[in-house]
Amino acid sequence: MASEERSENTVSSTIVNLAEEAQDFREGVKAPSPAFLSICKSLVAGGVAGGVSRTAVAPLERLKILLQVQNPHSIKYSGTVQGLKYIWRTEGFTGLFKGNGTNCARIVPNSAVKFFSYEEASKGILWLYRRQTGNEDAKLTPVLRLGAGACAGIIAMSATYPMDMVRGRLTVQAVDGVVRQLMTEFFSLYFYLQTDKSPTQYRGIFHALKTVFVEEGPRALYKGWLPSVIGVIPYVGLNFAVYESLKDWLIRSKPFGLNEDSELSVTTKLACGAAAGTVGQTVAYPLDVIRRRMQMVGWKDAASVVTGDGKSKAPLEYTGMIDAFRKTVRNEGFGALYKGLIPNSVKVVPSIAIAFVSYEVVKDILGVEMRISD
Repeated sequence: MASEERSENTVSSTIVNLAEEAQDFREGVKAPSPAFLSICKSLVAGGVAGGVSRTAVAPLERLKILLQVQNPHSIKYSGTVQGLKYIWRTEGFTGLFKGNGTNCARIVPNSAVKFFSYEEASKGILWLYRRQTGNEDAKLTPVLRLGAGACAGIIAMSATYPMDMVRGRLTVQAVDGVVRQLMTEFFSLYFYLQTDKSPTQYRGIFHALKTVFVEEGPRALYKGWLPSVIGVIPYVGLNFAVYESLKDWLIRSKPFGLNEDSELSVTTKLACGAAAGTVGQTVAYPLDVIRRRMQMVGWKDAASVVTGDGKSKAPLEYTGMIDAFRKTVRNEGFGALYKGLIPNSVKVVPSIAIAFVSYEVVKDILGVEMRISD
């Protein structure tokens, strides 16, 4: 009798297993795990945040780079308002967005990797901190957030640096002349507009990458990487540290009646992001100037662009980051390290703020649990 019951149970179990296998076969591949979906959604949120924030300030981003590399003996861009008017007058509305296609092609994956890396680095650092202190309720301190942000910045910068390098050249080229032709090599809505007086016709991001690789070698794609990495440590680190610390302080202290229900408004989050971006970019800005100038080294027509209509047409030569600092300060003064700071400051206020808020809004829409404040 017992053997018959066991036999019946075995048959029933087999039938159930076969039914489950048949259902799996009909449904095809099993649904992705929740963890995988969460990672994908975080990457999407970060990419959207980067694309939206950068497009919103694309004219100021281009003007900043042009101010950084223009010839001190032939000033074309003397300020933010004048520079934007000059670009509008000589190149039209589309000239304000020149380089934004490549910029977004770089910033979307950069932002996605940066936000995701920050979350993962924060979790890892917090785990180590709790293990070291023996306090399972410990929270991230501003210093720990700074470290997590620095790790995220280094990872994101290194992963997308070649795109940033050619973006600098594409944005700088074709600043003279009025005749323009729309180039449609890349997928972005905004493409690079070239003029018939352009010193070198980089026809788009892929052509620029190929040209630099063939003419200057693969190492050229990472020119200026060292000052970029050094600069990204305080820049991204301070961005995340200041933003998250300000939010935590506002939630805990509840000043000015800003958050009665422990939920900050979008306006308050924008203000936190603006403050974070201002602090970070002010500290790291000189390294950004040196990075741009080092990226021009090896480009045979760089002298025509950087020196403009000035007297010197000598090739740009820097032996390294320190040499670039020394020659820039010696030839143009200490103030040259902050060329373009004003339009960059105006750009950073909305850009960083929009990026942080967009990231959180998109994650909320996608139903991803916020973890960067843990």
